[in-house]
Amino acid sequence: MQDNREKCRELAARIYELDGEVYRCVGSSLGRTFTGNKETTIKSLAGMMYTRPQGHLLRSELALINNMARTIPDVKDRHRLLDEYAQILKEISELPDSFGTVDIIDEERARLNTANLHQKFSKDDRLIVCIGRSHGSAGNDIGFELAKALKINYYDAEIFTQVLERLEAENDSVNDALQHIDKYSSKRSWNLKKMFQEFNRYHGLPTQDAIFFNQSDLICSMAKKEDFVIMGRCADMILKNNHIPHISIFIDAPFELRVQRIMAVNNMKFKEAVHFLKKMDKRHARYYNFYTSEQWGKAVNYDLCINSASYGLEETVELIERMIAQKPKHKH
Repeated sequence: MQDNREKCRELAARIYELDGEVYRCVGSSLGRTFTGNKETTIKSLAGMMYTRPQGHLLRSELALINNMARTIPDVKDRHRLLDEYAQILKEISELPDSFGTVDIIDEERARLNTANLHQKFSKDDRLIVCIGRSHGSAGNDIGFELAKALKINYYDAEIFTQVLERLEAENDSVNDALQHIDKYSSKRSWNLKKMFQEFNRYHGLPTQDAIFFNQSDLICSMAKKEDFVIMGRCADMILKNNHIPHISIFIDAPFELRVQRIMAVNNMKFKEAVHFLKKMDKRHARYYNFYTSEQWGKAVNYDLCINSASYGLEETVELIERMIAQKPKHKH
């Protein structure tokens, strides 16, 4: 255990240094991913590595550095730092209980499945993959691994928040973005002063609606400039309504298998995991249904729906790659 913690700390220090080097090479005013005290940051990163429930946070931090590294103008520096990023990911994956190591698969069904799916895009279109997922289906892990395999950018809720911050969104607005689901809860708490503040700040729009529209503008803007995988955010319907080519995927798995995975990943007891999954599924559905007027998880709303338990993490990524008929690129 001690050796594992020391390895985590070593990797955390390398991540911190990589972030600084990427920032230096980009020469951008966007800022570093880690701006706090070095020792505190390294300690926090190391903790994320040996505390599995925080794996998604570490993944988001790493992806943010990777996204920035891809913009480095000097080819040699870009290759060097992306190689270091890939090596760090490899060493993290070899750690006991690292993120993405708890698979979700029904072995019997997996042996029966094959796929030969293709999706054609024009040469001028960006490759954009929008992924919706039920909680516990390993959707985030699949999205991250897909972006890594295709060597394109990855965006999830945590990264989106940081992007909005870097675009000088107000801090309280960004925090509200993470709590957007509360808008549809019967337990909302309001006071007159706050209502007037929000009315003035967003020209009469409720805070959550203003955030959604700003987020929608950002997604459409990104879709014209870069290839990426994006998790949730109603990105599929936003791009559809703006006639921007993309692939929309929904990842699900049997409830009992999702419960087992959440118990393993989050160290929860059975009843706690069941309650947590039901709550999270309701939140995802409420948000998606409200802003799109469509039904979350309904097959006709997506290009492809996947039972991740039929394939597992690696095979699901390969299935999506085959669908879009694009093998991983060998150049950074």
